[in-house]
Amino acid sequence: MNRRELLTAGALAAAAWPFREVAGLASNQSPKPAAADPWRGLKIGVATYTLRELPIEEAIKAVKRVDLRYVSIKNVKNHIDLTHTTEERKQRAQMFRDAGITALSVGNVGMKDNEADIRRAFEYARDIGVKVMVCAPEKSAVPLLDKMVREFDIRLAIHNHGPEDKQFPSPYDVMNAVEKYDKRIGLCIDVGHTARAGVDPAESIIKCRERLYDLHMKDIYALGPRNTPIESGRGILNIPSILSALLKIRYQGLVGFEYEKDGKDPVPGLAESIGYTRGVLAGLK
Repeated sequence: MNRRELLTAGALAAAAWPFREVAGLASNQSPKPAAADPWRGLKIGVATYTLRELPIEEAIKAVKRVDLRYVSIKNVKNHIDLTHTTEERKQRAQMFRDAGITALSVGNVGMKDNEADIRRAFEYARDIGVKVMVCAPEKSAVPLLDKMVREFDIRLAIHNHGPEDKQFPSPYDVMNAVEKYDKRIGLCIDVGHTARAGVDPAESIIKCRERLYDLHMKDIYALGPRNTPIESGRGILNIPSILSALLKIRYQGLVGFEYEKDGKDPVPGLAESIGYTRGVLAGLK
């Protein structure tokens, strides 16, 4: 190597030195820790009854807009209904999956004490591809439900509807009706209706944990015989105690926001409810 070549090589090496140092420093840095789960292991999602007046495409966009990934699909024609064919149900369910949204349940599905009617509901849940069906059966139909859960291997989450519900006002009414039957027959606790039935929602979560397969999250602004939905955090429910109970039992079913107010424009109130709940979880020990 002559003098000119030596100087050129030295200059190039000097020019490259800081870049090698930066690259070396970058490679030696510890990886950033993964972001903490803001939901602390809970499967927070949306009961699409919240979005019942929106077509399925807009409902999917709304779920993504509030940055959630789980749903319970309501059986309305806008979304996926019992009147849709098997193929239509499968195609519409795929729309959620294609958007990165997982359906954990369907419902609330009404059921008569009739085997054909109940079988039709189970086929609907099977076609969508979920393992839990939120439902509102007649109490006399529980023996038939016992037969169907064995055949389809789909869990039932019987929904309580408060003091005006003559079948299942509170979660304890569900438990009393199903406790001697197959454990796949359980309940969906609606925290608002539970409080209106005179039962502490957090306490019922603890006591019914063995058969708790779905939960409707919401707030209300008054007790009594009339449903009074409002954004979470503006009402009277003890949301921190409800969330603490879910964490205590390590609940793995859907916590579905069922925001019943503002049917034509639900996203702002839904987003406020989600934000409030996320803040409460962040503050819980």
